[in-house]
Amino acid sequence: MSSPRRSTVTSTDGTAIGYHTLGTGQGVVVVGGALRSGLDYLPFGRALARSRAAHLMDRRGRGCSGPQGSDYSIDRECEDLKAVVAATDATAVFGHSYGGLVALESARRERSFPDVIVYEPGVSVHGSMPLGWIPRYRELLDRGDARGAFTCMVQQAGFAPAILGRMPAWCARAILKLVVRGRQWQAMKPLLRTHLLEVEQVALLAGDASRFSTIDSRVLLLAGAKSPAAITSQPMLEVQAVIAGATFELMEGLGHTAPDEQAPERVAERALQLSRS
Repeated sequence: MSSPRRSTVTSTDGTAIGYHTLGTGQGVVVVGGALRSGLDYLPFGRALARSRAAHLMDRRGRGCSGPQGSDYSIDRECEDLKAVVAATDATAVFGHSYGGLVALESARRERSFPDVIVYEPGVSVHGSMPLGWIPRYRELLDRGDARGAFTCMVQQAGFAPAILGRMPAWCARAILKLVVRGRQWQAMKPLLRTHLLEVEQVALLAGDASRFSTIDSRVLLLAGAKSPAAITSQPMLEVQAVIAGATFELMEGLGHTAPDEQAPERVAERALQLSRS
């Protein structure tokens, strides 16, 4: 398969937003998670590109896009996605984790938005997502302790294996330093600060699911059966209940990293089924 084609569009506030395209035909814009750039979804994009054009978006603050900016908010993210959708004439948007929140927030603000498929979006319903770790995360980043901040997030955000969450921080830090290193760490480290601003937006938007009731797009909500139900599938059931015609599916054997690491082809095939119907 050919290499991704790089393009750039200008968002409302003048920030350049880059994306990489694979394949041809009706498009799907892929909006990734907090510690990811667009090309981290390359296997997922290649699977989509067998029958659709896949546009792997670099959200602001990463990849070939401009910085988050001093007035960063979910509003800027929605403007960025709107610009990419307009430039590509995409008929579907796929959002993963924080990118899923961006997709849902965009759809509730825009009438006749493309089809929306989200995998475990960063939506906190009635306190479903643990967010009390944010002040400590900010403190460690301000101190220049990127490894400490990363350990804090992994241990307390709710997705870590129980044994890792119970370990003393020094022990978890040592293990994570062995597991996440080299190029992977060098790519992730500069995104920790962008992640802080993004998770603060999750906290600001936390509440009930009623704000999504204005969405008139076709919506498919996906979660992995191996992810913590209290953070993923249970909130998604509440979101499903307020969106007319929305569908929720629990994917057996999958966890939070299914679209970008664990099972990109399987998730892509399910996303394509919605866009074909």
